[in-house]
Amino acid sequence: MARPQTDIEAGQKMILGIVEQLIRKRGAVEVTLQEIAREADMSQSNIYRFYESKEALWEAIAENWFSDKVKIMEEVTASDLPVETKLYEFFARRFLLMRASFVKEPELFRSYCELGEQHYDVVEGYVDLGDHYLAMIVSEAMDNGYFKGLTIDAAVSFVNLMVYPYVNPDSLIQMHEKLPVEKLKIIISVIFAGLEADAVALTNKNNADLHLVS
Repeated sequence: MARPQTDIEAGQKMILGIVEQLIRKRGAVEVTLQEIAREADMSQSNIYRFYESKEALWEAIAENWFSDKVKIMEEVTASDLPVETKLYEFFARRFLLMRASFVKEPELFRSYCELGEQHYDVVEGYVDLGDHYLAMIVSEAMDNGYFKGLTIDAAVSFVNLMVYPYVNPDSLIQMHEKLPVEKLKIIISVIFAGLEADAVALTNKNNADLHLVS
């Protein structure tokens, strides 16, 4: 008889909780299925009833880590906020969420970030998803006359570059006290005021001139 879905979900949640306990105790050290099984008081083969492979387990860990951030992106992009406010909220809400998580348990936050680097092939899909939602906001901004002369991809790239300290976990860890959301609001205002093809071309020219002088 097949295991009821509610039992599967409960077992998956329990295993994710055990993984987090191990990470909290040991830091960013690879967690083995043998350790998880021992902590769960079950056989290692029984783990596969809940996760068909170790890769599936890491995907579930990543999904659990990113789920609240994805929810924010979905809510903001679907909202009726003015596009300038929407872009600010898109970054500010996730930054505040990450900062609260770091302040609450800094070592656990660091460990998850290190594990994310070790398993970037799993995390990469969420980075791409973030760019997808950002592109939706950029497209809406373009419909309102912003970012003239730029492609969506180019505008997304420039925006990500300008808000990088607010989305990069390592920057948050090192400088979170120097990253108030008030500064982010100013950055977003500057993006809307000046991000267009002519401004980018002028900046590139000035940089080239400075290079020649030096």
